[in-house]
Amino acid sequence: MALVSVATPVLSIALALTFVTSSAFAQSSAPDPNAPPAAADSGGSGQAASASATAPQPGNERYRDGMVIWETPADASVPFLLKFNINTQLRYLNTQNSEETFTDHLGVSREVHTRNDITVNRAMFILGGYVFDQRARYSFTVWTSAGAASIVVASNIGWQFHKALTVTAGYTGVPGSRSLVNTFPFFTSTDRSMADNFFRPGFTQGVWANGELGKGLNYLTFAGNGLNTLSISANKIDTHLALSGSLWWEPLGAYGEPGKSRNMYDDYFASKKVRTRIGTAFTRSREDRFSNLDQSSPENTSLYNSDGVLTFSTGAFAPGVTVNVATYRMWAVDGGVKWNGLALNGQYFVRWLDDFDADGPLPLASTMDHGAEFTAGYFVQPRKTMVYGRGSWVRGQFGNSHEYGGGIKWHFLPTERLWLSAELFQIDRAPYSGAFTPYTAGMTGWVPMVQTVLAF
Repeated sequence: MALVSVATPVLSIALALTFVTSSAFAQSSAPDPNAPPAAADSGGSGQAASASATAPQPGNERYRDGMVIWETPADASVPFLLKFNINTQLRYLNTQNSEETFTDHLGVSREVHTRNDITVNRAMFILGGYVFDQRARYSFTVWTSAGAASIVVASNIGWQFHKALTVTAGYTGVPGSRSLVNTFPFFTSTDRSMADNFFRPGFTQGVWANGELGKGLNYLTFAGNGLNTLSISANKIDTHLALSGSLWWEPLGAYGEPGKSRNMYDDYFASKKVRTRIGTAFTRSREDRFSNLDQSSPENTSLYNSDGVLTFSTGAFAPGVTVNVATYRMWAVDGGVKWNGLALNGQYFVRWLDDFDADGPLPLASTMDHGAEFTAGYFVQPRKTMVYGRGSWVRGQFGNSHEYGGGIKWHFLPTERLWLSAELFQIDRAPYSGAFTPYTAGMTGWVPMVQTVLAF
């Protein structure tokens, strides 16, 4: 009965979201599903514009992997491109079926925060292109999350030397996981998995290089301020830089169609040709709690222990003891295959924490946690309706967690950039909390979600 009462609002929320999104597009013509795909960006994080230098397009052809606001002719003395993109994610989430408390590895009972809300979970708009030279790239992004009550204004500047090398500086995701390398919001499920959120780094300021080294072999290397410094002021960020790199190979051809959805997990375009990818990433960062030791709750919330307790919170490892600095290392390997509307994707993670600097004795010198995620999706109606299943797990120093679930994704217009999805999953002892994710530390129970996403 508890599950029934939790899931009752889902249908009405789905109908409401469908009405809102359908109404928003009712007065604009749908894109031609037979039109050729938009030109690909250069493939790296932060690349905001295509390198094309064609004359400005007629008004009815202004959409080219984003809305082209202005583009100079190829022979202009000052080359300039300004393109506009949006990502918007509206979500209904209900976690009231969860148990109200959980117990950490030291026997301390802690509260589980439950939710039943509708949020503009993420919204961002991006202005980008090139200026003065087609190799001089720029972008300006405003990122917001009503669920997290946060706003970030970011800007990037880059230079494309060659197909094999583009260098960019600014804000980006630390590329320690596949989900942080130009994939958002084109995941199979409604969001990143429990395991991915637990292990992965976050977003920070830094400099990165990316490109294609050979046929299907791509890389992204990064150096930045830390694992996640979106809400940390510069005077609190320590002097240790985070280092990260990702390498992936697509031996049978591009894993996705050119354009913004190039790295999407689903096989929306349903090619008859089998495509595969295999990738790996490694990240190292010396992390600081960013707060004085007399504050029990740290400002650095990027790291959790496997029992769901913040690594830098007082009492996370021993009663009354606070870790001030620790070294994070994480290795991930991923793979995927697509064929005729079917997509299978997975990733394995291993994380080490060690070299602790604490204000008291600790019972151990290091921790090691590992886990994995897997998704399987299939379009039962080509380019329209996909069903999927997913799961992830964490095996850790202080506890084990797992989740499994399934859902349906409906592309109600002929484009991969707009969809409505509904999902139901079961979770046992979530080891992570994130305001714009479905997860709260210690959460155990059934969770229904409905969301719609627009990403053009």
